[in-house]
Amino acid sequence: MIVDAHHHLWRIEDGYRWLDAPELDPIRRSFGPEDLASELAAAGVDRTVLVEGGRCDADEAALLLGYAHRSTVIAGVVAWADPADPALADVLAGYRRLPGGDLLVGVRPQLQAETDPAYLDRPPVRRGLRTIADAGLAFDVVCRVDQLSAVARAARDVPELRFVLDHLGKPQIRDGADGLAAWSGAFGTLAARPNVTAKLSGLVTEADRDRWLAADLRPFVTEAVDRFGPDRLMFGSDWPVCRLAADYLSVLSALVEALPPLTARERSAVFGDTAVRTYRLRP
Repeated sequence: MIVDAHHHLWRIEDGYRWLDAPELDPIRRSFGPEDLASELAAAGVDRTVLVEGGRCDADEAALLLGYAHRSTVIAGVVAWADPADPALADVLAGYRRLPGGDLLVGVRPQLQAETDPAYLDRPPVRRGLRTIADAGLAFDVVCRVDQLSAVARAARDVPELRFVLDHLGKPQIRDGADGLAAWSGAFGTLAARPNVTAKLSGLVTEADRDRWLAADLRPFVTEAVDRFGPDRLMFGSDWPVCRLAADYLSVLSALVEALPPLTARERSAVFGDTAVRTYRLRP
């Protein structure tokens, strides 16, 4: 079984303002479950985790949970919420009352948009992280490299919370050895926290989008396997954002090529078992 632990769906008319950037023209349209279905079938993917798409409002959760409620493929939803919101517990409880609310598996704010690298150190945010843990949910982290140290501190101080690092922390793959050096130290510190898993996702868009090769991804993927091990890593397509650099099947194929030699059990972990365990997906 293959699980895609990270993809998005959005309706362009619902206010995804980040898509207004000129370079995002190839993905400036709506993507719904019917668009996803053909991609999954071609790639042989069995189940998926649907992640918030940068709209950053609570109403998006109803749309995404509704998709999951009507889907036989979407096994879980990571919805947006503000960890500093004093009403966070009520927000999460409200999500769970929605159709599909039983498929809520995680929370993700847009941490990468915070200018303060130490945002996660703020007391109201730390209280929110504990609220998310109390709700039995995972906390997805989409962040910049300069924010990785704060994520590591939060993971150390809130050990009861399952942290999920999206896109390996967005290393600058296009910078080659320099990008690897700038990222690996803080990445390694974060990997030392046992309550953190990481997604092998979003890598092709951090490489040279026009000329990337699987070989460009390999040093970063190898570092991730060395630091986290296959049991704390999971495949994610980052579709449709990945379309800025590659189609769905090419992303999956590139990861297969970039991975170091793995046993059958280890490969099963990366391509499914870690996601099922981390997000507590139903059988």
